[in-house]
Amino acid sequence: MKRSSLLLIFSLFIIYAPAQIIKKYPVNKSGCFVYMFCDPAKFDEDFSQDSSKVYSATCTKDEIHYGVICAKLLKPVDDLDEAQELTASYLDYLKVDFEIKSAVGYGKGNHLNNNENTRGIVDYWTDKENNNWKVKAWTDGKFIGVLYAYTKTEVPDKVDVFLNGLRFPGM
Repeated sequence: MKRSSLLLIFSLFIIYAPAQIIKKYPVNKSGCFVYMFCDPAKFDEDFSQDSSKVYSATCTKDEIHYGVICAKLLKPVDDLDEAQELTASYLDYLKVDFEIKSAVGYGKGNHLNNNENTRGIVDYWTDKENNNWKVKAWTDGKFIGVLYAYTKTEVPDKVDVFLNGLRFPGM
């Protein structure tokens, strides 16, 4: 009996050992958090053209590159449809910055964690080095968060846990 129990425990350990572990990380002192498969180590601070504070970080795990960009808007936007359009404009800017050569097109109207006070955009990109990207951008009118993952192969479905893992202050 003991031997079969030990064998079962050992087998379960072997099966579940390679499972991805996701951890919660603060996005610097923004009040936002993100759930990631790898440690972003440090968030860089910068300012956008309109002087909004921007935090960003990247990390890599299993040949998948993960990135987070979180902007605390200097001028919050009360109308969530307007905030979503501002988010789309930000994604347009990032496409140039990341040297994206093709995109599927924005899927709009998503809600972060079914929260009606948020809006989200999803898109699939290919960059000049033929990396495949999956991007989700979120806003609550006070923040814009962009989460992305890219890899040389097809982006696996497991990255959706990360792409949906942004938490705005108070969420």
